Amino acid sequence: MKTIKLTTIEDCVDLLEGGLWMGTGGGGSYNDGMVLLKGALESGLSLEWVDVESISDEVWTATIGLHGTIAPISREMQSEIDRMGLIDDMGDMFIAEAVKELGEYMGHEFGCLVPAELGAEAIPEALVCGARLGIPVVDGDYVGRAVPEEMQSTYCLYGKQSNLFASVDKWGNVVIVKNAVNTQALERIAKMLALAAFGYTAVATTPLRALDLKKILVRGTLTQCLKIGRALRHARQSGDDPINAVLEVVNGWQLFDGKVVGVETDDRDGYLFGTTHIEGRGDFVGQTLDVWFKNENLVSWLNGSPWICSPDLLTLVNKESGRGTYNADIKEGDEVVAIGMKGLDGFRSEMGLSLAGPRHFGFDIDYVPIEELMAGR
Repeated sequence: MKTIKLTTIEDCVDLLEGGLWMGTGGGGSYNDGMVLLKGALESGLSLEWVDVESISDEVWTATIGLHGTIAPISREMQSEIDRMGLIDDMGDMFIAEAVKELGEYMGHEFGCLVPAELGAEAIPEALVCGARLGIPVVDGDYVGRAVPEEMQSTYCLYGKQSNLFASVDKWGNVVIVKNAVNTQALERIAKMLALAAFGYTAVATTPLRALDLKKILVRGTLTQCLKIGRALRHARQSGDDPINAVLEVVNGWQLFDGKVVGVETDDRDGYLFGTTHIEGRGDFVGQTLDVWFKNENLVSWLNGSPWICSPDLLTLVNKESGRGTYNADIKEGDEVVAIGMKGLDGFRSEMGLSLAGPRHFGFDIDYVPIEELMAGR
């Protein structure tokens, strides 16, 4: 069984740095992810992932992740939390509880966990959950990045989705949804539960036999995140350009270089919506880049014209350090470089674009593959 383990804080930093790049502005915060990993290491838990081929085809698997907005809790929300007498005394155990509740309801014992997506918090959620339950986590996920909705997952793309899920929030509220009528309804119900929880809730869903998991898993993505982080660290230590070092790992493009001149945000319906406005510097002086996000970066405009769009990836990274940014934290004055990466081929199909393309998110824009947009640049 091929296993990769995180044994040091340096390992954890590398993984989270990669998660920030692949989180495309979402996927959870670096700080929260580090709290999870550091706490697990201090508790003596084994943080590791395995090759999916080491999992027997008959094993039951589930995916685990958080649903909800990436916006911080407002004063008004905190006042209501205090008024209701809610106490956060579960730590990260509420994530594992969601998996246990789903298994108990189904009468199955899960033998494998799958991260719902990539991100600096999304990956640690699965790793720590697996460590606490003694269940292996596979080297892969269902998206190959972070996304705002269930619909942008390979289990929806290939018709393997489940409309059954268990939700547990950090206050201890437990909900089993036996059957949402479709994936859109599941997404909305989960987000409404996140709203009721004042931010987010852990959702365990997509119970599949490993045989089916192997057909739709985006493989090797946790190891890829670790490689990204190591490339950043080694480049910084040697005085090389950290951004170029990662571009070689991900086969990506440097799209734009500029300064953030404004960020509009709207925290509603269980998501953080917004647009980041960037003015060009250096070779991009006089140009503008606008990036719309729904938790994650999804649609962009170069000089007012539609440009890189989902399902391709657009992530903003710090110009000097190469560290990926998080849309809840990005602010006016930040100096950033926009990075583009190719999305999954499956989401470029007619079906895939209906789930993850710009029109799915309400924009009357034709998707153009990033490699075509960047040809000749």
